[in-house]
Amino acid sequence: MRSDAVKQGNVQAPGRSLLRADGFTDEEINRPLVGIVSSYNEIVPGHINLDKIVEAVKIGVAMNGGTPIVFPAIAVCDGIAMGHVGMKYSLVTRDLIADSTECMAMAHQFDALVMVPNCDKNVPGLLMAAARVNVPTIFVSGGPMLAGRVDGKKTSLSSMFEAVGAHAVGKMSDEKLAEFENKACPTCGSCSGMYTANSMNCLTEVLGMGLSGNGTIPAVYSERIRLAKKAGMQVMELLKKDIRPRDIITKDAILNALTMDMALGCSTNSMLHLPAIAHEIGMDFEIDFANPISEKTPNLCHLAPAGPTFMEDLNEAGGVYAVMKEIDKLGLLKTDCMTVTGKTVGENIKDAKNLDEEVIRPAENPYTKTGGIAVLKGNLAPDGSVVKRSAVAPEMLVHEGPARVFDCEEDAIQAIKGERIKPGDVVVIRYVGPKGGPGMPEMLNPTSAITGMGLGESVALITDGRFSGASRGAAIGHISPEAAAGGPIALIEEGDLIKINIPEYKLEVALSEEELQRRRDAWTPREPELNTGYVKRYMSMVSASNRGAILEVPKCES
Repeated sequence: MRSDAVKQGNVQAPGRSLLRADGFTDEEINRPLVGIVSSYNEIVPGHINLDKIVEAVKIGVAMNGGTPIVFPAIAVCDGIAMGHVGMKYSLVTRDLIADSTECMAMAHQFDALVMVPNCDKNVPGLLMAAARVNVPTIFVSGGPMLAGRVDGKKTSLSSMFEAVGAHAVGKMSDEKLAEFENKACPTCGSCSGMYTANSMNCLTEVLGMGLSGNGTIPAVYSERIRLAKKAGMQVMELLKKDIRPRDIITKDAILNALTMDMALGCSTNSMLHLPAIAHEIGMDFEIDFANPISEKTPNLCHLAPAGPTFMEDLNEAGGVYAVMKEIDKLGLLKTDCMTVTGKTVGENIKDAKNLDEEVIRPAENPYTKTGGIAVLKGNLAPDGSVVKRSAVAPEMLVHEGPARVFDCEEDAIQAIKGERIKPGDVVVIRYVGPKGGPGMPEMLNPTSAITGMGLGESVALITDGRFSGASRGAAIGHISPEAAAGGPIALIEEGDLIKINIPEYKLEVALSEEELQRRRDAWTPREPELNTGYVKRYMSMVSASNRGAILEVPKCES
């Protein structure tokens, strides 16, 4: 066993002594040591139930002959961190989670790991750690929140943000806003639409690192507890068969995840996290992969905020496997990839059924013939930008309008709420990329303000920051190079004509190359305001590109 390094032989008697100080018996010490990475905390709604999930995992591990040992991972709630300095800390926690989990797993030489994540950066951070440490590992998330209900309609966190925008311009009363506040998020769990957390939990299933239902079984269902027990038992089977993350997370599995991203209509943040996960297995992931896959992958799901259905509906309709089965009809999946079930993707989805053809459209009757994500390029984004195409109103797929330029999120929100943004405008928010932000904060507040003001079908927003999975409308983010690196977005002036053509994958400013060069020559680098502490240290290591915000530091060889 790998853990023999800390518990076998006379030389490890001190280590055994410390294990006994933990209360472990000889029987427990002699079994495989299984690290359970608990992301439980009492501030994140998606994590407040994880203590129950962890206890169920422990039972499952012990039932199948392992010794479960819990250690923690942090998690930030992006919704609570929104709109203040806390958002600068959100994205960078992904790598902090990966690094700290690697440290614990390597220092204590666990034989296997069970990752128990749920929310936005926590899931990809632990996937990165799993690939990096490469011992038998399985994931079981905390599950999605149930949808809220206001006036007989299902609601979610994005409804709450949009309600704030409507209230700001007198379109909603104080009483109605308070009703939304009390009803939009009714249970524990990751927010109820296809936002970043649920996107990554669903893609964990697609990658093969979680059991069926990992991404969709609601947090409050007893079925979630049963899934956790099964995950605990199954990690012991992975250990016996020596099936490791790098046997599962392969290039083909990553491309399967990108394909299903298109079909499910996932968050644009997956275009930050999939490259970072791919980086851990040595795969050079370019965001240019997205468009060819999108061209041949239909969008089958319109979950909130893109449409009226929610994660609970996807679960009842057959879950992720049912969507995979529809996409496999078109021959778009690599079905021979290994998974944590010990079976291949093809074997897993063989008996899956689509139980609701409105929630999961059949492959022959999709919402759109192209996928949910598009990568746009042009003289405004030479290295690319990302839009959640499935959440864009048809009339905004092609748009031209004057730039309204802001160098911070707060000024843009004031202009939107002050009714200084007019139909047809293109709001530009820059210097909010990985280095410029710093930390690449997400722009849910501005997009929600635009929607709440009734401008979601007439105003576009472009940024070198990123968007929440809860954002909808013509919201184009991840523009690269970012302004802080001297990208063309730094050169835009008020009133410049911005040209957006999503079907043709183009994002341009109507300026000649000569004019852009003149402005480039006159541009003065802007020193970003750096926070003290971790963010400042992190930003000294991060790439200036927006293509994943991948740390340029060496990783351990296990």
